[in-house]
Amino acid sequence: MGTRADLSGMTLNEVKLSGENVQRALMIGVTMLDGDLTNSDLSGVNLDRGDLQRSNLAGANLTGANLSNSRFAGGWMAGVHLTEAKADSASFRRAVLKGAHCQDFSAHDTSFFEAILVDTHFHQARLYEVNFTDADLTGAQFFHARLQHCKLNGANLASGNFTGGKVDHCTFPLAKLTDVKFNRAEITQCIFRDADMRGCDFREARMRGGDFCRAVLTGARFGRAQMMTADFRGANLQGAKEMTPEQLMLCLTDQTTVLPNGKKGPYMKNSGAEKPTS
Repeated sequence: MGTRADLSGMTLNEVKLSGENVQRALMIGVTMLDGDLTNSDLSGVNLDRGDLQRSNLAGANLTGANLSNSRFAGGWMAGVHLTEAKADSASFRRAVLKGAHCQDFSAHDTSFFEAILVDTHFHQARLYEVNFTDADLTGAQFFHARLQHCKLNGANLASGNFTGGKVDHCTFPLAKLTDVKFNRAEITQCIFRDADMRGCDFREARMRGGDFCRAVLTGARFGRAQMMTADFRGANLQGAKEMTPEQLMLCLTDQTTVLPNGKKGPYMKNSGAEKPTS
């Protein structure tokens, strides 16, 4: 096996490494501002404390890389491969990661503030205290991912997919969640206040608690969902489908809730208000 390249501590601003093979290299504390690493093989590299702000990593392979404490703010990373990479305390602020492959990706205390993550794949990712505030996650896939204490405030997650995922104590106030799939997901004590959740699919989801105050859930589906003490005060559930009296009796509603039949709450047993308007 060849010797691992060691670029640790070097300053290589505007470096040209497009298409190069530097897999398993030691790049601890390296500075590569405005570099060109398009389609390069960086699999297994140690980029701890690296500074690659504004660099172009489109199509680069960072599979299994250590990206902890590194900075990729403002970078162009469309189609980047981050499968099995670790990125604790890293920054991807305002970076473009459209179509990125983040399967089995793990991150703690990492920022994707205002990042572009359209059609990104986070299958089976483990995300703890990750900040996605105001990020564009349109069409992002979180199949069987685990999100704990993450911020998705104001994020656009339209047509995203959390099927089979675990979403625990995450915040989604003012987020756009139209047509998002939460099928068979576990959703625990999350905040969806003022979120746009039209057409969301919660079939077979397990929901414990949760703040849906003033959220818009028109046309959402709740077939066979387990719902315990979800707070729908002020929420708009008009046209919501497959809700049952048992589900609504376990939730909080009040006179500001719009029930599935279009009438104001609170929900009363045997009222038939769980049946959506035709």
